[in-house]
Amino acid sequence: MLKPFISGLVLATTFSTTALAEAPTQVVFETSKGNIQLELDAEKAPITVANFLKYVDKGHYDGVIFHRVIPGFMIQGGGFTPDMVKLDTDAPIKHESENGLSNLRGTIAMARTNDPDSAAAQFFINTVDNRRLDGMPGRPGYTVFGKVTQGMDVVDSIGKVSTGRQGRFQDVPTTPILINKASLIAD
Repeated sequence: MLKPFISGLVLATTFSTTALAEAPTQVVFETSKGNIQLELDAEKAPITVANFLKYVDKGHYDGVIFHRVIPGFMIQGGGFTPDMVKLDTDAPIKHESENGLSNLRGTIAMARTNDPDSAAAQFFINTVDNRRLDGMPGRPGYTVFGKVTQGMDVVDSIGKVSTGRQGRFQDVPTTPILINKASLIAD
């Protein structure tokens, strides 16, 4: 659980970046393939980090799967159960893709639709450098908000699993890869 002050802060639509920087910046995904530890960048992506921490705090990522895996590109999760039931989310957030962070190997970014301000809970981890996904003036990209600090071997193993179609979805791992639990790591 987030500290009560931080919980209120995370749920606010406007907040102090200084106060957010005091919140824990490390998150671990305990997956069915091993642990992935993330370091979040609240200074460069305050809205996105606050949003992500809100979903971690309420247990949204516990029991979801990596539902989209494209070798040589990325692994995506945060939105579906093992039965490919889409989870409800809160309102989407404003993109922060022009924050100076790049979609490099091992970074975590928000998934979205064609609308740059449509990201909610789904995220992806880049398995290669994907600079073409970066934002630049006049062309919003995909907001990077952190990086893998431990468990890149786990990310790579997920990125190599067998995938196929499941209903209307493509690139779904044939054996579900669960995020059993997402947790904050206290400083």
